[in-house]
Amino acid sequence: MDEWEKCSVLDGHTFDYIIVGAGSAGCVLAARLSEDGKSSVLLLEAGGKDSSFWIHIPVGYGKTITDPRVNWKFETEPNPALDGRRIYWPRGKVLGGSSSINGLIYMRGQAEDYEHWRQLGNSGWSYDDVLPYFRRAEDQENGADRYHGKGGPLSVTNLTERNPLCDAFIDAAGAQGIPRNDDFNGAAQEGAGYFQATVKRGRRASAATAYLKRAMSRKNLTVVTEAHAERILFEGKRATAVQFRKEGASLRATAGREIILAAGSVKSPQLLMLSGVGDTGQLAEHGLEAVHHLPGVGQNLQDHYGGQITWKCNRPITMNDVMMSRFRQMKAGLRWLLTRSGPLSVPAGQAGLFAKVLPESASPDLQFLFQTFSGGYYEDGLFKFSGFANFLCPVRPQSRGEIRLRSARADDMPKLLPNYFSDERDRRIAVEGLKLARRMARSKPLADFIIEEHLPGPDTATDAEIERYLTQNGGCVSHQVGTCKMGTDAMAVVDPELKVHGVDGLRVADASIMPTLVSGNTNAATIMIGEKAADMIRRAA
Repeated sequence: MDEWEKCSVLDGHTFDYIIVGAGSAGCVLAARLSEDGKSSVLLLEAGGKDSSFWIHIPVGYGKTITDPRVNWKFETEPNPALDGRRIYWPRGKVLGGSSSINGLIYMRGQAEDYEHWRQLGNSGWSYDDVLPYFRRAEDQENGADRYHGKGGPLSVTNLTERNPLCDAFIDAAGAQGIPRNDDFNGAAQEGAGYFQATVKRGRRASAATAYLKRAMSRKNLTVVTEAHAERILFEGKRATAVQFRKEGASLRATAGREIILAAGSVKSPQLLMLSGVGDTGQLAEHGLEAVHHLPGVGQNLQDHYGGQITWKCNRPITMNDVMMSRFRQMKAGLRWLLTRSGPLSVPAGQAGLFAKVLPESASPDLQFLFQTFSGGYYEDGLFKFSGFANFLCPVRPQSRGEIRLRSARADDMPKLLPNYFSDERDRRIAVEGLKLARRMARSKPLADFIIEEHLPGPDTATDAEIERYLTQNGGCVSHQVGTCKMGTDAMAVVDPELKVHGVDGLRVADASIMPTLVSGNTNAATIMIGEKAADMIRRAA
């Protein structure tokens, strides 16, 4: 039976659980909710299977980040504080979601992030509450301890390929009084060091490969790809079914227990609004009948926005050098095919730091992602010279945006209004971050590798000039969160059990529920949310 025939049979079928979205959290939920062998689970994914070669080779993010076959390729509306610039948002549209196309960096954020969630009224989400779920998910190469787990589905490994530029970067940070940190996910985040990556034996460890693939043989789990959810159907205030489109036909699946939205920070709020859950005024603008007035849907949008400083390197040791040479490309490709190692096996950032650059900050307010390559953003490609870069961003941005409907059609991308760089504190941190990067570049041993600063260049000297450069040339790291925020206030969308306020039978479990953005990359935290949500759902069964 092919997938279309299977889908036709499923039309009108009842499952215990329906999960919308096979991303970082959705794959976790599908695996955990089906592991009892009894609960029937349907997982719907708008994208296709993760069969692309470039998904599984770590450096393949350079290809998938702009590939429409596996990527939604969202774009924001013009940003007022960025001189009206639109910013590209790559988001995964494939099994594994964005964990199949991201930069592979494993980062949880600070313990303070989760303490703040608890302080906002989200009981059960303190650092001590979420740490067991991080540990449960993890298969840590360095072994288990208080902070790390061994034997979990998600492989977390050390870099096998260490570029001398990274050691120079870490030593240069030390020259500026920033301590070395060999575990950003351990006792403290502050310091400079090497990142760990979601890589297993030289291949990407996505949520699909870590969780879903081992579960797909279960008879009680049904996975349907290229199934675009159109809306949630309600009987009164209870969510009962999902209407989705497959090969042009509109189909319906019914949930006996619960529907869980795990479609991400763009699609989860859009689907809620299309289903009549959101601000009634906005729904009425598009002729949508309201099921429940929930004004926080689509609000509270946050992301990591920053900029990069790039240098020309005096030694041919960067990824730029590999990509400029056909011979070196072939050599690197052959090495990966034979040994799963070499320059093609590393994540987007190999080293980095977390530091406090504002005197009033009690914990790190800035992140560096040190990259042994340099180029433009996404579609611009690498520069045609030996070079490396440092991407910097405030880790807890104060700027807030929103997502609004463009139309009542699920096919139409919603309006993405992130309001980047609108907060003065965000701008101060970014400016101070670039100045710190320059001080490090003047420190040995990093200075020994540098011919000159390429961007923004020495003509960008004053604070005002640096801020202008970041305004006109910055970009995001695609860590969008918060649009279905968890909480108990009037603008919260879900409660601490991730149940949507005001309706029954419906939860949201993905990065959109974060009330505030974690201090760092978001994939690990989203997987943790999936793990914790699965426990909550099973307890309620």
